[in-house]
Amino acid sequence: MDVGENRQDLISDINITPLVDVMLVLLVIFMVTAPMLMHGVKVDLPRTESKSIKTEEDPLILSITKERLILIEDYKVEFGALQEKLEKIFANRAVKEIFLQADKDVPYGYVIKVMSEVKEAGITKVGMITEPLHK
Repeated sequence: MDVGENRQDLISDINITPLVDVMLVLLVIFMVTAPMLMHGVKVDLPRTESKSIKTEEDPLILSITKERLILIEDYKVEFGALQEKLEKIFANRAVKEIFLQADKDVPYGYVIKVMSEVKEAGITKVGMITEPLHK
């Protein structure tokens, strides 16, 4: 009885068809669910001509609404507590960077006051979020 001699009927190639099928299904799932994960605060941004900023990690977004509400991501923060909250958030971050988006109807002076609190919290980079001009 020769067990190991008649092995010509076995195929040693890797069948990648199931792998491709799974990857395509995952791709479709992520394409469908990604727009649902987008969230944020509704702010009517000013329109400008500028280039996008490339960052290494997800930046923190500070929003100022038309009603002068300050939000860090989706969490409401009082103006008086802003500096303390930012100091706690950025205590363990290597990159001190934040993006600021303010409604176009918020007075410039108020935005500067918020930016001053951001600077006092030790944040060294502040990016402004705007909408592109439509030509």
